[in-house]
Amino acid sequence: MATSVNPYLIFNGDCEAAFLLYKSVFGGEFPYIGKFKDMPSEDGSAKVSEKDANRIMHVSLPIGNTILMGSDSNEQSGEVVSGGNFSVSVNVESAAEADRIFNGLSAGGTVFMPMNKTFWGAYFGMFRDKFGVSWMVNFDENEPNK
Repeated sequence: MATSVNPYLIFNGDCEAAFLLYKSVFGGEFPYIGKFKDMPSEDGSAKVSEKDANRIMHVSLPIGNTILMGSDSNEQSGEVVSGGNFSVSVNVESAAEADRIFNGLSAGGTVFMPMNKTFWGAYFGMFRDKFGVSWMVNFDENEPNK
């Protein structure tokens, strides 16, 4: 049985900028951030193109009990197409925290649903950030101790 599920986001060269934004909103530190040029090769000589050398090979950012991870595409994997078939959902403990995260991450992006009280009892909003990642921010107002 899986013990956790963590989203892994892949970008076309702007992974570092995206994760710096995410870190500025959520706080915390990167336990690891590495670029393709840092990757050792089997024979001791890196076989990374100049284009890919400074792209992010892997980055992770702990957020609560989840680890948001990411990387850039490279010439071997090809460019990625950002799709509308997933969202990163963030559950918070207050409406103020929901607003802070929503406003921080949606700046420069496209808001689909502004933060608002919903008929199902949550304070909720949806947007796509300026890097093409879709997010949902949720505060369950009706949960005990909220």
